[in-house]
Amino acid sequence: MADEIATREARDRVEGLIDRWLADQLAGNPVVVAVEKHVDPLVGDRRWSVRIHGEEKDVYTVRYALRQRSLHYETYVMPAPEENHARFYEHLLRRNAGFNGMAFVIGEEDAVFLVGQLPIHAVDEGELDRILGSVYSYVEQCFRPALRIGFASRFR
Repeated sequence: MADEIATREARDRVEGLIDRWLADQLAGNPVVVAVEKHVDPLVGDRRWSVRIHGEEKDVYTVRYALRQRSLHYETYVMPAPEENHARFYEHLLRRNAGFNGMAFVIGEEDAVFLVGQLPIHAVDEGELDRILGSVYSYVEQCFRPALRIGFASRFR
């Protein structure tokens, strides 16, 4: 079931669910400060950008993409480290072991992202809450320690 392409009706249902859930988050969740929606006209992916105000990392964006089989989500965490590379990546890999449904990865220009995905059939309000809460929690827990390791000379 997870490998099957979701029907248009299933994707439309999930899109509506995400739209409603994000409207509720924008209205009632103090860390959510903006929501934008985009539709890719070439492949039909529906995407949302959710602007978050954090404590350790002041502002970041969680991006959701509704694809044919899954809901993909990610956030940019920080650029590639300037120093202490091995210790920096070890720190992130050890943190990955305790995460639920997402992991730190190396992305464009060796920047660090937090990414995950969920099969379309599993998307519901509870999972959307878990995803947003987990992204917020993981970024808040890991950002400052990783920053102090990968950019240590800037803190001296």
